[in-house]
Amino acid sequence: MTLALTPVGFVNEFYPNFWWIPAGILAAALAIKLPSIIRLWKDPLLRAVGGLLLLACAVFVFVAPSTIARVNRLTGVPNFSGPWVYSLLTAFCASCLLLIITWRNGLSDRSAGTRRAMRGVVAVYLSVIVAMWVLFALADVPVERLRDLDTYYANTPYMREMIVLYLLAHTTAALVTNWLIWNWIRTDGLDAWLRWGLKFLGVGYALQLVFDAAKLTAVATRWTGRNLDWLSTAVAPPIACLSAVLVAVGFILPHAGQYLHDRWRVRLAHHELRPLYLLMKTVNGRGVPFVLRATPELRLIRRETFIRDVLLPLARFIDEERRGRSYDAALALGRPPERAKALAAAVAILDAVDARNEAREGDSGGDPDTTDLLREIGAVSRALRHSEDIRAVRARAGAATDGVRVTN
Repeated sequence: MTLALTPVGFVNEFYPNFWWIPAGILAAALAIKLPSIIRLWKDPLLRAVGGLLLLACAVFVFVAPSTIARVNRLTGVPNFSGPWVYSLLTAFCASCLLLIITWRNGLSDRSAGTRRAMRGVVAVYLSVIVAMWVLFALADVPVERLRDLDTYYANTPYMREMIVLYLLAHTTAALVTNWLIWNWIRTDGLDAWLRWGLKFLGVGYALQLVFDAAKLTAVATRWTGRNLDWLSTAVAPPIACLSAVLVAVGFILPHAGQYLHDRWRVRLAHHELRPLYLLMKTVNGRGVPFVLRATPELRLIRRETFIRDVLLPLARFIDEERRGRSYDAALALGRPPERAKALAAAVAILDAVDARNEAREGDSGGDPDTTDLLREIGAVSRALRHSEDIRAVRARAGAATDGVRVTN
């Protein structure tokens, strides 16, 4: 009972299901990204991110003890899952390096240095995978180990070399990737979402170094005849899980964050137009028909179009002289020029609606210039939300019309 309350006991108790947590998170991240990958299939960067998430998800699926036992049983080879999982992990390391190189240099970069670096990564890590399988074939590992393969066979010829090889390959990839990421973060002109994504990636790959340190320490301790297996079986797994989650967030955030930000801006713009839209409905008598499957972008366009279509004929009822007085009144009330301009336009539109209802033309001195009015409908609509400001501007503009001296 006491063991279950310790960190080691906690991990040991939940170890069989432990690896499915990051696998599920990575699968969810891939599912979120999948529609964009399918829609923009010709984008090689999106395909690479999708492949990387799929590979990372496969690593955590195949490292689960239940999957390890099943693969060993299907192949009929004890510990066949060892080199298989190590190969997936090594391929994941290579994919991370390739993606970071491509992402940072840009898809259009076809320089000799970039091509040489990418070919070098592929050659080195493919050689590591082949070497691991050769070493496994030469090793004598008859006892199946579901959780502690690294430390159990740390002193076994050929198997020892295979374990060290995969750990060194993983450590090298984590070091190089960390160096590339943190150098990239320090460059100027990065998009905010990209910078945050890189920070998550940096922390995630830094944790991979902690994972490697725990594994290497446990293995090296076995060489000295001592036992620190808990570093490999209890400390390394949660670090690997947290690292995988942070890496997944780091790759998803620049794309998903920008997408959600754009969606939020569209919905906010649609919401901000509501006061002016409702006012124009009173003029037109009807609004925009609701379409269930219309996208947020289409709904925004239809609302903007409706407002402008109603404003155009309403413009002849605008009194430009009163609009100018309203602008001066807003300035006198301490409003900034842009805010004063929006308030004056809002007052002018409200007056125009009243004038239209009374069937009297405005004193516009000719055809009114509706360019600014139609372009700044968002600012005008936001001004309509502040009824107290509208009343104050109207009162001051009306007092000025009556010849009353208004002081600040």
